[in-house]
Amino acid sequence: MLPSWEPLWPYRAVLAVDARNFSALDSKGMQQVNADIPPLLAQALSASNVSAHWERRMFGQHTGDGYVAGMDPEVLPALVGCFPDALRHALSRRRAEAPAGVPLQLRVSIHVGPLPPSGLGVPMVHTHRLLDDDALRGVLNRANPEITNTAVIISQRVYEDVFESGCVNGDVLPNQFVRHLVKVKKFQQPAFVHIPGFDWGLADPDIFEPVDTTESAAEQPKAPASGASLQAASPAPGAVNFSHYGTEGVQAYNHFGAGRGQ
Repeated sequence: MLPSWEPLWPYRAVLAVDARNFSALDSKGMQQVNADIPPLLAQALSASNVSAHWERRMFGQHTGDGYVAGMDPEVLPALVGCFPDALRHALSRRRAEAPAGVPLQLRVSIHVGPLPPSGLGVPMVHTHRLLDDDALRGVLNRANPEITNTAVIISQRVYEDVFESGCVNGDVLPNQFVRHLVKVKKFQQPAFVHIPGFDWGLADPDIFEPVDTTESAAEQPKAPASGASLQAASPAPGAVNFSHYGTEGVQAYNHFGAGRGQ
């Protein structure tokens, strides 16, 4: 008798978005954002030439302050290469049409994995863990909402599948994604952050560190003693490190200083 087996669920590209500062809105504002997000996604995906796939999306559902849905994995090159910038433009048009309103900023996560028709499964959980990353939230918290309205994080699996295959759509480059170790609850995996239109080569790496606004004056670093070297007393601008996974899956530290090491 042949052993029994179970088929693997189809692989789905999972797209999830979340609105920044949703809880700060009044009830009417929440309802408006909730209603605006699906059309904004439809506009951006149409501009990315995958509107037919979006119309056939699976397990699409509102999450209160966002939306999540699954599509065929063949859309990944467009989701990575075209969609982020298209969403940025759609949000900019929304702001231009209602200049008196609060600018809408969206966090986006993209992942891929086997999922049943219900969408319930580990890949869905991981998609939301990526979306909840503190660094992704911090990028938009630091940003001017009139200028930066979109922050995207993609899983390492998505990054490898798209860029190593050479199938990315649009003119986006791998260097427009910065590697970062995501730590949310028990989830800990490397991922890649992308801000449409932003050059990570211009960024101070402490952009991934929370801004501490509660530090008292007594805790501030003291000025160096007379005659001491200022350069020795404080590191060069940008000489901050952050953790990530190295080439062999081992945690390492990336030191940035005057030489901007890689």
